[in-house]
Amino acid sequence: MAENSLAAAASDVAASAHVACARFRGTDPLLVGRTRRQLAAEIGYPDDSGRIPAARWMRAVTFEHLVRTDRFASELATTTVGRLGLNRPTDIVTADAHGDADKTSGLLADAHARAVSDGSVTLLHSLALPFAAPVENPEDSAALPDSAAPPENRAAAAESDVESDLAVIAPELDADGGSWLILGAAKDYERVRSRIEDARLLKGFLRVALAAESARSASSLPTGMSVHSHGVLAVPRNAFLQPEALVEALDDHRAEVRMRLAERQREFERSSPEETANLADYVAHLRATFDPASCTTCTLFSYCRDELRTSDDPTDLLVELGIPPDTRPQLVGLVDGTNEIGDAPASVVANVSATLDGVARRTGQRRVDQAGRPGTIDLVLAKSDSAVLGIHGIALRRVTTHGPEPWRTTVFDDPQSAWTRREVMHLLGRELSEAMAEQRRLDEENPGPVHLVVPDQPTADVLVSIADNLAGIELSGLRWRRDELMGRTPLTFDGEPAEIPHSLPETARTAVSFLLEEDRARALTLRSPIIELRESLARHVVAGGPPVASHRLDYLVRWTETATEGAVKPRELEDEIEAAPHTPGARLTSGSSDAIHEALTRVDAERADPGQPGSGRSDPEQSGTGRPGSAASEYTALVTEELDYKRGILDRALAVLHTVPDSRLRRVHREIEADAQAVWRRRLSLRASDLVRFGRTHRFWRNALVDVIESDGKCRSQLLALSNPQVAEELATDVGTREVAVATVVSVRPLVLDVASRRIRAGSRIVLLHVNGESCVERPEVELTVQKSNFKFAGLSIGPLSDVADSETQRRFGWEPENVPGLAVGDRLLVADFAWFSTNKGNAFLSVARPRVDNLAAPEPTCEAGSYVEDPETHERCCRPHEDVEAEWSDQLAERRARGELNPEVWPPIVDSDAFEVAPSGAPVGDATTRPVMVPPDGVTLDELE
Repeated sequence: MAENSLAAAASDVAASAHVACARFRGTDPLLVGRTRRQLAAEIGYPDDSGRIPAARWMRAVTFEHLVRTDRFASELATTTVGRLGLNRPTDIVTADAHGDADKTSGLLADAHARAVSDGSVTLLHSLALPFAAPVENPEDSAALPDSAAPPENRAAAAESDVESDLAVIAPELDADGGSWLILGAAKDYERVRSRIEDARLLKGFLRVALAAESARSASSLPTGMSVHSHGVLAVPRNAFLQPEALVEALDDHRAEVRMRLAERQREFERSSPEETANLADYVAHLRATFDPASCTTCTLFSYCRDELRTSDDPTDLLVELGIPPDTRPQLVGLVDGTNEIGDAPASVVANVSATLDGVARRTGQRRVDQAGRPGTIDLVLAKSDSAVLGIHGIALRRVTTHGPEPWRTTVFDDPQSAWTRREVMHLLGRELSEAMAEQRRLDEENPGPVHLVVPDQPTADVLVSIADNLAGIELSGLRWRRDELMGRTPLTFDGEPAEIPHSLPETARTAVSFLLEEDRARALTLRSPIIELRESLARHVVAGGPPVASHRLDYLVRWTETATEGAVKPRELEDEIEAAPHTPGARLTSGSSDAIHEALTRVDAERADPGQPGSGRSDPEQSGTGRPGSAASEYTALVTEELDYKRGILDRALAVLHTVPDSRLRRVHREIEADAQAVWRRRLSLRASDLVRFGRTHRFWRNALVDVIESDGKCRSQLLALSNPQVAEELATDVGTREVAVATVVSVRPLVLDVASRRIRAGSRIVLLHVNGESCVERPEVELTVQKSNFKFAGLSIGPLSDVADSETQRRFGWEPENVPGLAVGDRLLVADFAWFSTNKGNAFLSVARPRVDNLAAPEPTCEAGSYVEDPETHERCCRPHEDVEAEWSDQLAERRARGELNPEVWPPIVDSDAFEVAPSGAPVGDATTRPVMVPPDGVTLDELE
């Protein structure tokens, strides 16, 4: 990475998540003459929250190194030019400006000359461009005026440069002798479940847009060179960090950059050197826009939070918690002691109340998750920051009819390797196969579902991303084995020699298929192949402190234990959890990540030096079994300690859940998952559509899922309204909800209600959901009958509303339920329009329709192993095996290649829409553990890296 500078530290002018904060803008490094981390230390609040783990930094360094290799530099330049519809390059030239402005100017002139003379394309690395100035007219350009920068330290502002990671210089299509300057950046973004988050891509292209604006303002561009309207991001396309080019129009991004630059200019003009002389006073007078969910990556987070914690204004507690500004006025009475509460969401009121007295609030929801039941597998893992899909270690435990088995822990001393990913799937698949076999023994006709229990969403994301990776490799292998069978040379989509991967063992395929099923299940809110304990706990309790802190399972567990162990001090607990050396989920703390990465690099060093003790990483079967005293032993001990903490938190979370009474709806949720997994088991047994990645399904499949998703969403809302008093309360008080309302008992004989709804009126039939915060569906007299098309509840109070004679209150109605509940005057009720649930005419039963199952492109119950072979036409869209599908696709690719319709024969290059994970034979791969550890630059934060 290039040396850091004030300009580099200020390059987040438009891309940072904090640009809306006046304090962040006012502490621009070019304004105060120091990086924000230096500033935080000088005013007494050194920053650790945004510190980059060494392994994460080394991964970014490794990716940038791969971007600069001749092979990938040529690919990036060619792909960029092709996707912009420009001419095919006659030659690809690479050059490096090393962040020097003069050298950048000279290399741009050379690249322009080559482009117009012989059609060559140049990929230029590390350009230095004059920092863009805000302009009212995009056609104008100007340098940053000296008056905007204070003297002394801030004098560098007028001379500062913006460094762009890369740029492609290509000839224009016409013969005018011009060239295009296409700015770009290299960003080591992780792919989560086959894709990169849109928010990260947006930040990346905003940085490219800043470079484009700076280039537009530069007077050093050669005559005839124009800045292109598009930009390019180099991002990893697979687990080995091999880069690919993403090209996107920058019009909107550049408009936002100009707006932010103008905003920045105003900050410069408002600040004088005298104001910034006393940094503490200067920072204090800047008003912060504080949000505990997004501010953690800002170097001034600790300063701003302490300012709120020590404030004399009690309402600043609401800011500290991250309560939305439009909700705060409704909650002032809670924090100032007047106890006057406005129309605020029930969950927000519970959060503030828990913060004030240090005791978590119960939601009233009984237990519906399946964690801890036979057929579940508990799992924790430690993810490597040095590898996109790297795993340091994993621990699993299966729950049987006899209770939980002992934990089985495995440590991998080659986190990056493909072998490690396959072994993770093998270990998980073995447990899943045993769990499925036990469920079949319990009920051969209708076996129950199996579930994977993990601490949090990031853990699930890592596992599904690995499954996505291995599914792509397996399907590529099927095509290439077909090529070999037909006497063809196996080639990648781009026409390069391919290495045929080993087939997935049956156990590993089971795990991959199960996790891809979970990937599809994310579109359906009632599906639960993977149970996230943090989410399960959050159904039952609302913790105090910032709600974002409850995204950590250990924090939430501590709050749930307040019912038996007494109140906590929210701020002290928040600080304690933040300072903990370990985490409950897959991702590690910076300290733990650094220690493990350092030990791992020493394992590599021992492997490289045969004279050193230790097993190294030469034999995957000896993973994690270093000799006593070796670096491998230290690495194993550190990873095991991390996994031990995660296992302990998971056990404590399960112990808390076991104290929550079961809901009558727990069976309903189990039945819904069982229906879906019956389809998945058919996919798995017939090897048909079980390796289809959800992000790669056909458009017809995704469109057909719309109705399935709608029925799932409606059923989820209905089940929540029945079982969760807090959710039902929020539905009833939401002005956009028509079906649920608050009612107050005015009279018992006759039964008269005041109904706070304009849509529920005389003639409407209502069903009673909750009385004074207690769910009616959980009462002993209510019976549940599971039917093929719906779930039928008997014993609930259902009946029509009628007008009350001579009533002066417009929303007052008489109610005549068939099952009269025991109520008292003043009781607060939550009721729902019966028509939302059912069209039944009677008032004895409430029916909730089963959600539809995603059974498109899946084997039917009547399909058997030989069905497709015997009748291909009938079974083409249900049980056709992957082997046959990929064989046909392999033949089609071969035919297209023979006709010259595939890369590298065609121009522009065809994009591989499958984006499978197999690298061409001999292509460079990234391994961040093979390089000496470098300390991240002081001026770069995790927010800027991500």
